[in-house]
Amino acid sequence: MSFLREFVRNPLTVGAVAPSGRSLARVVTSPVPSSGEPVVVELGPGTGAFTGTIQRRLAGRGRHVAVELNDRFTQLLKLAHPGVDVARADARDLVSVLTQRGLDRADVVVGGLPWAVFSPQDQHDVLDAVVEALPPHGVFTTFTYIHARWTGPARRLNQSLRARFDEVVVGRTVWDNVPPALVYHCRRPLD
Repeated sequence: MSFLREFVRNPLTVGAVAPSGRSLARVVTSPVPSSGEPVVVELGPGTGAFTGTIQRRLAGRGRHVAVELNDRFTQLLKLAHPGVDVARADARDLVSVLTQRGLDRADVVVGGLPWAVFSPQDQHDVLDAVVEALPPHGVFTTFTYIHARWTGPARRLNQSLRARFDEVVVGRTVWDNVPPALVYHCRRPLD
């Protein structure tokens, strides 16, 4: 209910009426390594649909930083996931968020942002911040809803990802998400 309430309050920053489902969370978070000490950043975690899955994959290793703009969601995340470093910040400020934490990079960035409601400039700025935060071996995953795949914002996102990453793989449709979604797996950020 909290998610729907926040959507009604500000649909241009929440962007969905319900959180993502478990199947989508598994696919989006699949690049989180099962070994080592990775730095994982979650952009737009909302109420934590991907957060718990990331925490289970990390199993106490590495660092998990969640960047959330919505104040209510930020508070909920801090209560529900005390092991996550939750930053109330704009995704465009990703590099600053990392620097403030003594981190110079993120191995994996998981995006749960409402791309369809972003202006072209907002999309551009966030993706530039993601690329700047990733090392050459870094991975970025995000998703789009299947029904909106051919809209202007979704096509722009696809083009922007392909302009910023050497490899962009569009995964299979996650049909049991509401609404069904496609996941972008982006590797090897370009300078």
